[in-house]
Amino acid sequence: MNNKPLDNTQLIEEAHRAMAKAYVPYSHFPVGAALLTKSGKIYTGCNIENASYPVSNCAERTALFKAVSEGERDFATLAVIAPSKRPVPPCGMCRQAVSEFCSPGMLVILANTDGAVTRTTVAELLPGAFQPEDMDQ
Repeated sequence: MNNKPLDNTQLIEEAHRAMAKAYVPYSHFPVGAALLTKSGKIYTGCNIENASYPVSNCAERTALFKAVSEGERDFATLAVIAPSKRPVPPCGMCRQAVSEFCSPGMLVILANTDGAVTRTTVAELLPGAFQPEDMDQ
């Protein structure tokens, strides 16, 4: 990757490319995500369904878990896209997973394939998130 900063449109495009890889034989609702690290690396993810629905994984968690499994812990921006009527919001499980690894003020870009975009933060997506320090006794 070059030293030129990545703009949000490019991150949405990366998420869109990831969406094309979604495995969605049941819902027929592909979702793509792109997670930008502070060092400039991008981890993408798509949703992957399973006939036993709880075994399925969302695009956001796929991207996040790929990054974490590679040792990444410092994230700058997450983009998510789907062919939805409004910019696609993450599910509750994804909001909790993102809140575990991303700063409350981190930018989250929600988009749809019609070009609608909403910018928010991790804290706005999940106010009062359960945090690791909540487990301290």
